[in-house]
Amino acid sequence: MRTAATGKQTECYHCGENCQEGKIMSDGKYFCCEGCKTVYQLLNQSGLCEYYDLNGQPGTNQRVAVRKDKFAFLEVDHIQRQLISFTDDKQTNVTFYLPQIHCSSCLYLLENLHRLHAGVISAVVNFTRKEIAIVFDHNRISLREVAELLTSIGYEPYISLNNLGLKRSPVNRQMLYRMGIAGFCFANIMLISFPEYLGLEGSEKALQSIFRILNFILALPVVFYSAVPFFSSGWKALKHKHLNIDAPIALAILITYGRSVYEVVCGAGGGYFDSMSGIVFFMLVGRVFQDKTYQQLSFERDFTSYFPVAVAVLKDDKEIPTTLPEIKVGDTLVIHNEELIPADGILTRGKGFIDYSFVTGESLPVTKEMGEIVYAGGKQTGSVMEILVVKEVAQSYLAKLWSDNDFKRSEEKNTSFVHLLSRWFTCILLGIAAIAAVYWSMVDSSKVWNAITAVLIVACPCALLLSNTFTNGVILRILGRNKFYLRNAQVIEDLARIDHIVFDKTGTLASAHEQQIEYFGKPLSKRQLLQIATLAACSNHPLSKALVKYIGRKGKMPVSAFHEITGKGVEGVVGEHFIKLGAYAWVTGKGKQPEGTAVYISYDHEVQGCFQFSNQFRESVPALVKSLKPQYSLSVLSGDNAAGKDNLEQLLGHDSVILFHQQPEDKLRYIQSLQKHGKRVMMVGDGLNDAGALQQSNVGIAVAEDCNNFTPASDAIIDAGQLSKIPAFIRLCKVNKRIVIASFILSIAYNIVGLSFAVQGDLSPLIAAILMPASSLSILLITFGSGNIAARLLIPGPLPTSPGRGRSNTAS
Repeated sequence: MRTAATGKQTECYHCGENCQEGKIMSDGKYFCCEGCKTVYQLLNQSGLCEYYDLNGQPGTNQRVAVRKDKFAFLEVDHIQRQLISFTDDKQTNVTFYLPQIHCSSCLYLLENLHRLHAGVISAVVNFTRKEIAIVFDHNRISLREVAELLTSIGYEPYISLNNLGLKRSPVNRQMLYRMGIAGFCFANIMLISFPEYLGLEGSEKALQSIFRILNFILALPVVFYSAVPFFSSGWKALKHKHLNIDAPIALAILITYGRSVYEVVCGAGGGYFDSMSGIVFFMLVGRVFQDKTYQQLSFERDFTSYFPVAVAVLKDDKEIPTTLPEIKVGDTLVIHNEELIPADGILTRGKGFIDYSFVTGESLPVTKEMGEIVYAGGKQTGSVMEILVVKEVAQSYLAKLWSDNDFKRSEEKNTSFVHLLSRWFTCILLGIAAIAAVYWSMVDSSKVWNAITAVLIVACPCALLLSNTFTNGVILRILGRNKFYLRNAQVIEDLARIDHIVFDKTGTLASAHEQQIEYFGKPLSKRQLLQIATLAACSNHPLSKALVKYIGRKGKMPVSAFHEITGKGVEGVVGEHFIKLGAYAWVTGKGKQPEGTAVYISYDHEVQGCFQFSNQFRESVPALVKSLKPQYSLSVLSGDNAAGKDNLEQLLGHDSVILFHQQPEDKLRYIQSLQKHGKRVMMVGDGLNDAGALQQSNVGIAVAEDCNNFTPASDAIIDAGQLSKIPAFIRLCKVNKRIVIASFILSIAYNIVGLSFAVQGDLSPLIAAILMPASSLSILLITFGSGNIAARLLIPGPLPTSPGRGRSNTAS
C-alpha cells in the first residue's frame, strides 16, 4: 500500500497528480479532487484497495523474466521499417497489439511507461483495439528494448508474420469531414432559411436576396464535397447496368440543387438548399455510424496472422533471427518453449511435446522424438528443440491447407432484403416522378419541374436506408458489448435465417486446455496414488503432467530404475514397488488400445486399471444445447478421438449427427452436403482445422477464449464465455428485421403524406423542410429505442458496457 508524501505539495493517493496537502483528505490520505476521493472510498468499501498495490509504483513489482534474444529480430532493419509508423532524428512511433489489456489498471500502467524508462516519451492505449501507440527516443531505447519492457511487465506484444508489409487501413477521416461539413452547412442553411419560411414583408424584403446567396454559398461544399460518395456509387452502379439505392439519392441531390440555383438566380424563390443538405447530412451520419460501430477485430485471417515474424536459425552455433520468408530448405530452426513451428521439418535435437489442437483438433500434445517429422502450426510445449527444414513456410502443410481451392466459399451469401426492397422502392419512386411530370405537362406545364423535384425530395429513400443502417448499427453494438462480434450487418440477416447448427468439439463445446480425468479399475490407496504421481512427475509427457496435477503430490518418495519408452510409457521402482504407466498394449501385454485417451497402470506386474482422459465440456454447453434443440438440427464434428462419444450422445440426443476423426476436408464436405439439401448452416469452431467449414457455411462463428487470440477467418467472433447466449443473439437478429420493416412502414407513411402534396406541384419549402428531417429523426429514435428494448428483453443478464478511453487511472 503506497503512502502519501508529506509537505505542502503532495501526490494524490488515487491518481498521482499533484495536489495541495490538507485540502481533500480521507483516512489520512490526500486527494486532488472529490472524484478521486470518491473512487478511493468505493474501492475501500468493496475491499478492492489491492488496486493501489498494483499501481503505486507502476510495473516495478510486476517484472517478469524475458528470454534472451526473444525479440532479437526487432533489430533487423527491414523488419523495423515495416513495423515503425514514423521516425525522425529524435523519436520513433510504433503501435503494438497487446491482447493482455483487459481493465483500467492496464491502461494506468501502460500509459505510465515513461516512469519505467526515460526513453519512452509517451504511450497511448486504444482499449477497444487493444493497441498501444508508443513514442520513444531511439537514442535512449531501441525498438527491441521497448518490446522487452512491455513483456517484462506482463504485456508481451503480439507480432505476427501478417504485420510484415501489412498496411493498416486508415481511419476514414474523409467520411467524418464530409459529415461534419454537411452538418455545419445544413444547420446554418436551416437558420438562415427561417425568414423564408415565415415570409418577409416590407423593408425586410431587401434582406431576402442576401440570405438566398448565403444559402447558395453554404450549399456548394455540400454538393461538391460531402455528396461525392453518393454520386460515385450511383454512377458505378449505372455503368454496370444496375440501379442501386444511391442512384435516386444522387438524382434527388442534383435536381434539388439545380432547381434551387435556378430559383435563386431568377429570383423565383429560395430553393430547397435546406432539404438537399439535410438529405446528405443524415445519410452520411448513417454511414459513419455503421462504419464506426465495429472496427476492432479482423475477420479476414490466414496462417500469417498465426505465425511469428521471425524464428531463430542456427548458423555457426549461433542463433540468428531470420524472417519466415527467408527460411530455406536445409536451415536448422531453434524452437523454444511456447513457440510455433513455422515450417515442416525433421526433429534433429531435443524432444517435442507439440500441441496441434489449433490445427488438427487433437486435444492433447503429441510426443515427437529425434528423426520424426513435425508439421508447421504446432506449438512446442516442452524444452528447446531443433528441426531441419524440409519444406519452406509457403509450401508447408498448413499453408497448402489454407490456400486449398476446396476451402474457398463455393456459394455467395444472399443479398440483403433491404437491397431488394430498395430496388423496388427506387423504381416506384422514379415511376411516380415520371407520372407526375406527364400529368402536369398536360394540365399545367408550369408545375412539372416543381412536381418532379418535390417528389424526389420528399420521397427520397434515405428513410429506408437510415432505418436499416441505424437498426443494424444498434444491434451490432449491443452484440459487441456482449462479446459477440459480427463482420458486417449482412451477418445479422444470415443469422436470422439459419436452420442447422454444426459445432466443433475441442475448443468449442469442450475446452482445449482442461482435461476431465476419471479412474476406472481396482481401488487405489493414498500411498499408491502418491507413488503413481511421483513416477509420472519424472516424465515431461503432457499426459504425465496432467496426471500429476490431477492426483496431487503431498510428500516425496525415492524413484529408482526409471525408464521412459517413447510412445509407450514410463516405468520405475517407487517405494520398493515396480510401477508401469502408459499405453494399453505396453502395460497389459494385450492387443490394440481401446478407443480414447487413457493411461494404464501396472503395480508390481499386476494391472490395476486406467485413468481415462477426455475434454471437459464448458459449463454453459448443456443449457445451450437444451435451448437450441427444439428449433434447430444439431451436428458435432471433431478432429479428436471418439472418447467422449457417449457423453455427447447423452447431451445432444441420438438424433443428432456426431462424427469423430474429422479432417479439415471432411468438415468442409459435410457443410457442403447439408447446403445441397437446402440447409442454411451455421458453423461454430475455433481452429485452423475448422477454417474451410467456417468459410463455406452460411454463417461461420469463431470461438475465442478471450476474443484476443488468433481465430480463423469467419463471419463472427464470440467469446467462449458467451456461448450460452447464442440462442438469444439469434432471436435478436430475427427481431432486427422486424424493426427495419416497421420503421420502413413508418417512413412510407411519411412519404405518402409528403407525396400527396408533392404530386400537386405546390409543395412549399416550409413543408419540405419539416417532413424530411422529421421522418429521419423519428426513424433514428424508433430504431435506437426498439433495438435496446429488444436486447434487454431477449439477452439474459445486464448489458455489459465497454470501458471507454477516459482517464487511465479510473478504477475498474
